[in-house]
Amino acid sequence: MEPALDTVAPDPVGKAGEPHNRAACGNISRMLARISDKWTLLVVRALGTGPRRFNALKRDIGEISQKMLTATLRELEENGFVTRTVTPVTPPQVEYALTDLGREFRHPVEVLATWVVANSQRIDAARAAFAARRALQQSN
Repeated sequence: MEPALDTVAPDPVGKAGEPHNRAACGNISRMLARISDKWTLLVVRALGTGPRRFNALKRDIGEISQKMLTATLRELEENGFVTRTVTPVTPPQVEYALTDLGREFRHPVEVLATWVVANSQRIDAARAAFAARRALQQSN
């Protein structure tokens, strides 16, 4: 079966102007929905320095609730980015670590984090300029 093609939409896995593969874009969209929320990125970044227990992760990340950290770790485990190891002691100790896939994913996460730090002032300035323009338009 031939993949569905549009005429000239830019393809994120090809060059601009080439035919667009809807199936590939759909897959990319589904994958990004799984891995691009802020908590996933922060957890992967925190685990990038080595395995962590739950409370250590929670401290490293900061504002995350216990419920959200639990849900994020489950999703990361389900998608193959994180392993969960239970040590049978009293009380049980649970440690989370990146898998090979998670370690590979860490690289683009770090690049994105570096880009955000380098450009946050520019983004803040653009937001302030937009808000000022919008306020001026609304006052007219």
